[in-house]
Amino acid sequence: MNSLSIDEIKIGDKAETKKIFTEADVLDFAKISTDYNPAHVDKKYAEKTMFKKQIVHGMLVGSLFSSLFGVELPGLGSIYTKQSLKFTKPVYFGDEITATVIVKELIIERNRVVFDCIAKNQDDEVVIIGEAEIMPPKKG
Repeated sequence: MNSLSIDEIKIGDKAETKKIFTEADVLDFAKISTDYNPAHVDKKYAEKTMFKKQIVHGMLVGSLFSSLFGVELPGLGSIYTKQSLKFTKPVYFGDEITATVIVKELIIERNRVVFDCIAKNQDDEVVIIGEAEIMPPKKG
């Protein structure tokens, strides 16, 4: 695990993680979030939607970014201050998603780091794009 202060981070630094999403993940997230939208949890209902099968909650996929910020870059002691997400393609059960965060801007005077956030599926298709602002831990 990392714990990088703003002076240890540079533009272009990046971190990534991969996860294969399962039906169990979706059901657990539905229970935690109380989002039981049938597009996620009901196979018969989902077959009648534009997606033709169940999809993973977008916010569940987006949570991969949070894991990167809290553990990798900047890491322990970081505080999430802002996030935007645009969901560009559905994520289905069994999809392997690679989430990547890349340092875009350093705001030294405010102790903030701005990141580009990109999630892609196993076919290299972008499923989420966004931007995050993180307050990294103070030095020492």
